[in-house]
Amino acid sequence: MDAPSAAELEANSVVQAALAAAWADSLSDDPTQRHEEGGWIYQNLTSGEVEIRRAVPGRQAAISLENPPEIDGCVVVGIFHTHPNPSAEGWEPGPSASDLYLDARDGVPDLIQSDCGVYYSGPDRRRGGLGGNPGLPT
Repeated sequence: MDAPSAAELEANSVVQAALAAAWADSLSDDPTQRHEEGGWIYQNLTSGEVEIRRAVPGRQAAISLENPPEIDGCVVVGIFHTHPNPSAEGWEPGPSASDLYLDARDGVPDLIQSDCGVYYSGPDRRRGGLGGNPGLPT
C-alpha cells in the first residue's frame, strides 16, 4: 500500500467532507471573524481507510498543524487548511510563502481550500512512504 497522492486525497469523500466543513467553519463571509481551519489526514495501515482529525482553529491568516495527535495503527498522509480571506481583496488563495516552507519541511501534501478552489503545497505524497514516524515524517 502506497501513501496517497494529493490528488487522490482530494478525490476521497472523507477528505472532501473535511474540507467542506473546515471551509464552513472558517466564516469566510464574516470580515471580522474569518479564520483558518484545518487538520490532519491519516491512513489506517491495516484497512487503508482515511481518517481526519481537526486542529484548534487558527487566526485570520495562520493555523498551526505541527503537532498531529497519534492514532493507533495510522500515519499522517496529509494536512489540510483553509484560506478564508477573499482573493478579490488581494489575499493569496494558494499556498503562502510560509505554507511552502512548512509543507516542504513537514513532508506531506497540504490541501488548501480557498474561494478559488483547492490548491496543493508540499510533496505529492508522504515523504518516505508509510513507514517510520506515524506523525509528520520530518
